[in-house]
Amino acid sequence: MIHMIKLCVGVATLQELEDYRDERAHWWDADYGEDVHVHRTRMMPKRAAEMEGVSSIYWVISGQVVCRQPILRLARFTNAEGIDYCDIIMAPDMVRTVPYPKRPFQGWRYLRPEDAPPDLGANENAESLALAADLAKLGLI
Repeated sequence: MIHMIKLCVGVATLQELEDYRDERAHWWDADYGEDVHVHRTRMMPKRAAEMEGVSSIYWVISGQVVCRQPILRLARFTNAEGIDYCDIIMAPDMVRTVPYPKRPFQGWRYLRPEDAPPDLGANENAESLALAADLAKLGLI
């Protein structure tokens, strides 16, 4: 199994990403007829078979990994001009992770499971989330 990590360009907070996700599939005419979140990217992962149904995409927002979304499947999409894309079809729920600093990079990258930040526990509150973000910015976690 291998995960994916991607910068969330143009989005400053997790709340903004959550508000934005429902609109995105309609912009790309990518209606998969179910309650999913779709992100379109240029390249199909070579390791797609390892990812579908078991991996997650980890979102980097404002320089930190803050959440992940389970990847349900990857679909090829070809636009009217004949250009191929990859639709990453994800579960709509965002799973908060322990904030983890990440420098900018182009496109998406593979993320090994052992390098992925852990999920926040169900009993985490806003104060502990803010504290974890501050500690991550300082490089302490």
